[in-house]
Amino acid sequence: MIKAVKVDQELDLKGEVCPYTFVKTKLALEMMEPGQVLQVIVDHLPAVENVPRSVTNEGHEVLNVGQVNDTDWEIVIRKAG
Repeated sequence: MIKAVKVDQELDLKGEVCPYTFVKTKLALEMMEPGQVLQVIVDHLPAVENVPRSVTNEGHEVLNVGQVNDTDWEIVIRKAG
């Protein structure tokens, strides 16, 4: 369990599929300041693996990946900088 992190922006990508989940996450991160935290909500199971892997490859830090309910997952990312 991680300590509570202040989320600066939330991105609801329910209904979106790969690769759009990563593309929209990347665009959101580009608009944020280094060190800010983005919470992404997805309901497309492949995105639970693909988005964290892709943002890590971009140099960002994945703080948490967890199931929120039966259908939704959260991915919490700190922008590199």
